[in-house]
Amino acid sequence: MLKIANLKADVDGKEILKGVDLKVDRGEIHVLMGPNGSGKSTLAQVIAGAPQFKVQSSKFKFENKDLTKLTPDKRARLGIFLGFQHPIEIPGVTVFNFLRRARGIKSQRDKVLKKSNGGQRMANGISNLHQELKEHLHSLKLDESFLKRSVNEGFSGGEKKRNEILQMLALKPKLVILDEIDSGLDVDGLKLVASAIKRFTINNPRSSILLITHYARILKYLKADFVHIIVDGKIIKTGTKALANKIEEKGYSKLLMVDS
Repeated sequence: MLKIANLKADVDGKEILKGVDLKVDRGEIHVLMGPNGSGKSTLAQVIAGAPQFKVQSSKFKFENKDLTKLTPDKRARLGIFLGFQHPIEIPGVTVFNFLRRARGIKSQRDKVLKKSNGGQRMANGISNLHQELKEHLHSLKLDESFLKRSVNEGFSGGEKKRNEILQMLALKPKLVILDEIDSGLDVDGLKLVASAIKRFTINNPRSSILLITHYARILKYLKADFVHIIVDGKIIKTGTKALANKIEEKGYSKLLMVDS
């Protein structure tokens, strides 16, 4: 699905990614760990198409389509989703309308269309989306009134994280990138988010996840196929959950000492 070879990226002339190799197949969960400043979030943003990064790569493809020159919106339409570490506020745009537009469902406001068959389908689409979102909200322990709030405006840290997960559940992307979705969550919040991610993988078995994290604790609730360690802009080691546990126990410095 996602194939990256010798990916290099810089911002303002400073090289951040220095030759990343990564392959993600359908239905896999990949975990990316690394020290602060190692390039984890940069890799997430580069895959999603953040324009501030200048990319050089011999292979940078998603479903055999070259991503290099595609804008973020075109990558999103291909099925790439990025759950942000620090989501921005969008005053005046409700969570429901944000997701409605993302799903390509038009508004009911056009009364002429409402009288036509097309308008009826439109109304049905909105009703179905609302019912679907109510089910997702229940699983995330969010009140239905959440849909009427402006995106991330006045949200607590936990609400922002759950809103990113709500988007994932509603949009059903092919490739989900979650940038430190577990940071700042207490034990209950972590279990809730992990449970939603697990449910997403069950309901969307051909979708894949790239989970960026500092900690192995979320892997108590999720089964990862691969754990990658990125240091200084390169993935230096790949393993299983045991590798993440080793990092949790001994830290990155011990790993680097062993590998040097």
